[in-house]
Amino acid sequence: MSSEHYFSAQPATDQQRRTLTVTLRGQDRRVETANGIFSPGGLDKGTAVLLDAVPEPSQVGRLLDVGCGWGPLTLSLAWASPDAMVYGVDVNERSLQLTRDNAERHGLTNVHAGQPESIDPTLTFDTIWSNPPIRIGKDALHALLLTWLPRLTVGGEAWLVVQKNLGADSLLPWLARELGAGYSCTRDSSAKGFRVLRIVREA
Repeated sequence: MSSEHYFSAQPATDQQRRTLTVTLRGQDRRVETANGIFSPGGLDKGTAVLLDAVPEPSQVGRLLDVGCGWGPLTLSLAWASPDAMVYGVDVNERSLQLTRDNAERHGLTNVHAGQPESIDPTLTFDTIWSNPPIRIGKDALHALLLTWLPRLTVGGEAWLVVQKNLGADSLLPWLARELGAGYSCTRDSSAKGFRVLRIVREA
């Protein structure tokens, strides 16, 4: 997959939408995807691993999906926590519109999907879920994570899924070092070649 497919704000290819049935939160759901985004064929393996591993998110406050794609994590957060505000962020405008449309299709009125710069920089988040875009490169990935993880509330949790052979085991000690003593960074579980990482802001 070329970087244009999901790293670009405006994919160069003409949009071709398709409707799929995917299983999210134990139910079959109809969603729309399209070319020029991450995982247009449905629920990717890493996101499925994360959804199997995470506990229920905070029921109130603000929840965040970093790199929302067509919206599987954003939608799952919104279904799990209807009284919370759910933010999905992505650089790809096609992905963002699909997330908005999929939320509307399912009557999820607590979803805001937007570019990173559209999110009020003063907001903090009680839960963060992410299948981060590892293939953007190490420097860009590190910058992305250090933009959002410090915005956890005290007591808030972030859950990340990272493929083992794409650097999950080196990312964890880097996160612990960069975030510092106020955070707990642990490997929660492993499945299907992926690590699930848990970051808690303790102080």
